[in-house]
Amino acid sequence: MIIISRYGDSLGYYSSLFRIPIELIEVANRNLQGVLQEGNYVNIPGFILQKELRDDLDLVAISIHYHLPMDALLLVNQSEKGPFSVPVRIMAPLLNPQKFYDYQSLLDDLETLTVHYPFIQVESIGKSVLGKELLEVSIGQGEKVIHYNGSFHANEWITSAILMKWLNELLLAFTNDDCICGKACLPFFQEMTISMVPMVNPDGVDLVLKGEAAAEGHTDVLEMNNRNPAFYAWKANIRGVDLNNQYPAKWEIEKQRKVPQSPAPRDFPGEACLSEPEAIAMKELAERRNFARVLALHTQGKEFYWGYEGLEPEQSAETAKEFEEKSGYRAVQYVDSHAGYKDWFIQKFKKEGYTIELGKGINPLPLSHFPSIYRESVPILMAALYM
Repeated sequence: MIIISRYGDSLGYYSSLFRIPIELIEVANRNLQGVLQEGNYVNIPGFILQKELRDDLDLVAISIHYHLPMDALLLVNQSEKGPFSVPVRIMAPLLNPQKFYDYQSLLDDLETLTVHYPFIQVESIGKSVLGKELLEVSIGQGEKVIHYNGSFHANEWITSAILMKWLNELLLAFTNDDCICGKACLPFFQEMTISMVPMVNPDGVDLVLKGEAAAEGHTDVLEMNNRNPAFYAWKANIRGVDLNNQYPAKWEIEKQRKVPQSPAPRDFPGEACLSEPEAIAMKELAERRNFARVLALHTQGKEFYWGYEGLEPEQSAETAKEFEEKSGYRAVQYVDSHAGYKDWFIQKFKKEGYTIELGKGINPLPLSHFPSIYRESVPILMAALYM
């Protein structure tokens, strides 16, 4: 919510008036030109404007009803023309990600959140094969960066929806000084930065959800799919490369033993490691942002993998124990697998990396599983912040 003020007060004044943590207001206003100077534009996150159409407005009654001081109502409306505008605190989620969550859904939801919570930052980290922007969301002020990603695999698109629901809940908790899983959330904003790439493989996700037309004629996905027009089993990117088999952590082993040995709906590691733009973008992001911990969300199995060839740090065992206890998911230290994003991250940085297999069943997991998957996964997502 952007207001225009005649007052020359500090941002602390608006923090007190609207009862929004000053850190959020400071970040929300950082990119506004001439804040509190030329025109006095002030961005108040976590509020929306509700138009009151009555002529006989009782400002005292409105102030009491919306739990805001009269000064806040007058401040918002001093430059308004037409109907009186009432600032209303956002108290419920703005998003409904429990749906077939394609790339456009992600774009629409990120636009909604950035308008109402302008202290979040959304940046492109690269482009997919078909030119879709690969988007990273970052929130927070601390140097310690915790990273989450979803939809490395196309038919695991529900992981993107889970991350976006959690993101919305976090933003609500920040602006309302609330808790999730018994943990106060505002300190996380103050002490660290949360990085999130909700959809690593947007081309593949759209192929699974929309069919052959989503390939835009770029590749013969129908031929790769054995002429089957249903792409529900497709895990790869649009060129038939498994993005989670693309990383230089003994990639050669996976290349030799994987079947098939050519582009396919799943499991093909590519003709070379890091051949795909999506995989490269995620590698460069990790190198640039110096993540302290990485969580890659996949489906399915209700378990998670937390080690790689003994290269994981000692802290990983303690974090894994917390994940297991809070979620009921089974902790697995080692599996006979290489070339994954988590594998490469542990190998290169000797830091904590986790592959979380959400839910249980046959991919893609049905939307009816969404509430239970979210319930089980949030304790893991939160534990990654406080461990």
